Amino acid sequence: MRPALQAAERTSPPSGSRGAARAPRGGRAGAGPSRRHSRQARHFRFPPRPPAPARRPVGAQAALGGPGAPAMDPRRGPAARTAPKAGAAAPKASAQGGRGALTEPDVSPAVPAAARPPRAERRARQGRRAPCGRRARAGPRERPPRRAQSARAGQEQEPSSAAGTAGPAGPAEGSALSRAGSRCERGARSAETARPQPGPAELGGVGPLVPAPSLGRRGAPPGAWEPRAVLDKLRLSRQEVSAAAEVVNRVVDHLLQRLQRRESEFRGVALLHTGSYYERVKISAPNEFDVMFKLEVPRIELEEYCNSGAHYFVKFKRNPKGNPLSQFLEEEILSASKMLSKFRKIIKEEIKHIEDTDVIVERKRRGSPAVTLLIRKPKEISVDIILALESKSSWPASTKEGLPINNWLGTKVKNSLRRQPFYLVPKHAKEGNGFQEETWRLSFSHIEKDILKNHGQSKTCCETHGVKCCRKDCLKLMKYLLEQLKKKFGNRKELDKFCSYHVKTAFFHVCTQDPHDSQWHSNDLESCFDNCVTYFLHCLKTERLEHYFIPGVNLFSQDQIEKISKEFLSKQIEYERNNGFPVFGEF
Repeated sequence: MRPALQAAERTSPPSGSRGAARAPRGGRAGAGPSRRHSRQARHFRFPPRPPAPARRPVGAQAALGGPGAPAMDPRRGPAARTAPKAGAAAPKASAQGGRGALTEPDVSPAVPAAARPPRAERRARQGRRAPCGRRARAGPRERPPRRAQSARAGQEQEPSSAAGTAGPAGPAEGSALSRAGSRCERGARSAETARPQPGPAELGGVGPLVPAPSLGRRGAPPGAWEPRAVLDKLRLSRQEVSAAAEVVNRVVDHLLQRLQRRESEFRGVALLHTGSYYERVKISAPNEFDVMFKLEVPRIELEEYCNSGAHYFVKFKRNPKGNPLSQFLEEEILSASKMLSKFRKIIKEEIKHIEDTDVIVERKRRGSPAVTLLIRKPKEISVDIILALESKSSWPASTKEGLPINNWLGTKVKNSLRRQPFYLVPKHAKEGNGFQEETWRLSFSHIEKDILKNHGQSKTCCETHGVKCCRKDCLKLMKYLLEQLKKKFGNRKELDKFCSYHVKTAFFHVCTQDPHDSQWHSNDLESCFDNCVTYFLHCLKTERLEHYFIPGVNLFSQDQIEKISKEFLSKQIEYERNNGFPVFGEF
């Protein structure tokens, strides 16, 4: 057969002659057979013409040599012989793109392979080179943009439609895609990163834009919280503060004057402002105030209780006759319980003489060193009045390694603070299931107030013309976190023993670890707050929080707080941290 074909090639007309055979439009044979067709007829066997196929997209018609296909150049004889093989991939690609039934690879049901133009041949080769498993579509296809990665995943899962056979079910709208799960396995924190809502993804070829499937974004993804917005909510109104301070000052001044005029044991008391209000870290509302009534006691001797480091028996070195406090002595020991009872009794009598103010004394709380007043009008305000013994002698030996501010505020500041008096409050030491009611506890609340007032290495830190830091803001957020958790779980006992003093102590330790002002820049509030949370969680897990002034005292020891309570609080803080602190928006 090959000699016959070569003879036919020698007799074929040139491409420029008028007698050259033209491929009829649509691949239909002309009135008379041409030599090219007779040559192909000897080489191929064509089946009878099938009925007209179903209507395909314009791109598919062009690929199959339908209307609009360019005429074939008769000079491309060798290429025409490879057309059946090259065209075998085109029906596959078009059938997969249209979801139709697959046909035999060597036979085209619509058009002879020899009548396909070179352009269709190139597209067929591209379809054959398509990677396995990726759906090829007829017609030109553009590579989708990189941002539509989720859209490609959705296309791979969308159900088939053209052939009527059910493909793999795609994800419901609004549900998370499986590709997101693979990102989590690679370490990407997809759940904590806000993603933009996916727009329509452009697909190649002719047709409308196909919208990408929804990624199911949450309204507030984890981790997306604004610390400044929380602080704005905690900021106290000047009008409310002024009104509350006026009422409190009126009550406190009345009690102070009456105590100083009375012929009693407390005639020499003076006012000492302490607590969060005077430290300027008060949060939520100006409804709680702490006031210390200090009473100087010269020449006292301290005897440490059971190596506790914080609790002491108080004795007088000399007990001269006429000492007004001698009536509170129990075997030369100044009884804290007796002195507190008498102080409480006098206050209950004096508040009856306060005019224009509805105030009562709340019931005594076991183990509390304070006499709590409740002002009921115009708004409820709680005032803790604490009796404190002032000693101007050297600080006890248990405080020698405390106050670690050398690298933070400097050695000079530390020495200056240690020269100030220390105080003893009637907070009893625990003894078995009860309390040792004769003991007093060391108090450094006045030093804490001074540290928070001058908290920066630079003397101008947070002043009007100085650089702003975020130390106090972090302390406010820490206090608010504990306060909100105590409200949320108010019906449980696990959080009863935790208080703001634990948070403040942990905060002081973080300030010691990060002493430089540059580590507390106001723009780094969120990361600085996270450092405070991390340290507090570490203290809960290790069950160790050293007293800032008495390092031998562990505020998180087993005899102070049970392990189950520390585990509960740790679990709740970790949940809040991992989910963007939703508790800040509650209550």
